[in-house]
Amino acid sequence: MRTLLTVFFKEILDNLRDRRTLASALIMGPIFGPVLFAVVINMSIDRALDDAESTMELPVIGQEHAPNLMRFLESRNIDIVDGPEDVNGASDAVKSGLHDVVLVIPESFGEQLADTIPARVELFSDEANSQGEKEARRARSALRGYNQQLAGIRLSARGVNPLLLRPINIDDIDVSTPSGRSAMLLGMMSYFFIFALLMGGMYLAIDTTAGERERGSLEPLLSLPVTRGQLILGKIFAACVFMAASLMLSLLSFYVVLKFMPLEQLGMTPNFGIPVVIAAFFLLLPFILLGASLMTLVASFTKSYKEAQTWLSVVLIAPTLPILVVSILTLRPELELMFIPSLSQHLILVDMVKNEPLNGLHIAISVCSTLVFGAILTWVCARLYRREGLLG
Repeated sequence: MRTLLTVFFKEILDNLRDRRTLASALIMGPIFGPVLFAVVINMSIDRALDDAESTMELPVIGQEHAPNLMRFLESRNIDIVDGPEDVNGASDAVKSGLHDVVLVIPESFGEQLADTIPARVELFSDEANSQGEKEARRARSALRGYNQQLAGIRLSARGVNPLLLRPINIDDIDVSTPSGRSAMLLGMMSYFFIFALLMGGMYLAIDTTAGERERGSLEPLLSLPVTRGQLILGKIFAACVFMAASLMLSLLSFYVVLKFMPLEQLGMTPNFGIPVVIAAFFLLLPFILLGASLMTLVASFTKSYKEAQTWLSVVLIAPTLPILVVSILTLRPELELMFIPSLSQHLILVDMVKNEPLNGLHIAISVCSTLVFGAILTWVCARLYRREGLLG
């Protein structure tokens, strides 16, 4: 144990001396990621709120043919402006980006309404333009509202109750909580946590394997009175220390930046206080051993620092792929999913943010299975470190 601790502290001190690498590992992943996430989400929220409250300009061709429709659109916070000269001009204006949406009202609009014939209007938009599609949906919704209003007036004029067209009245009852709604937006936090903890130990895993081989310091190190198993365990445990520090920094960074995000305006209240931060740290702690042993295993097969960086870049992506998949499929926590590292932590963490009751069996399986995978990879590293080809 004393020999193991000697290797452990030696690797920690060596990594602390490399200030630039240490700053990159403990700043870029744990701090820069949450800050960038907060900036992007804040911009998205501000833009969504501005779009909902701002006045929309709608270019209209043939305004004089539908004065009542124009007044109705203005009541919907839509500012009517002059459009292009003709239909061809409307199409060109939308294609070129001069206008996001253009409404065309033909001359026959009034006659068709008077003859109770469905009056035709044309709404030009570009679905490939996200901003234009938003304005098109808003204009389309206003036109549907005018359509329903006219239908009700026509039925009332003929002595028919307009409610006959609505045989079923649907009341939408939302059973979600503010914390549950916030998980839709913050469910990707676990991606940043896993990426940050891997970044925290990546450079140490490379330097203690491929770096030592490239510098020629590995052979003198192996000649010391220390077994190769103790040597590799000391390196892995040293990487675990920096990965744990990186994870805690990432958790605390998200705890701070969430206070500056206007989620309450969207009816969201994330459950991410200090108790959840601590619980998330211990939940992800078993994954640190798995990540450290996996990166050390991959780096030990490389012959140079650059080659190790190339391969470990792929390793950084692999554990986060299940999170991306489950986020798209919106899977619920299931017993069999708890055996998959990173995915099980993600699902449990989402339930924490949603402030839902946690399943103790799920947590136990997630922790134990991740530790088992980590222990197996650590054992494989110790076995492979005995091979003679290690020196290159």
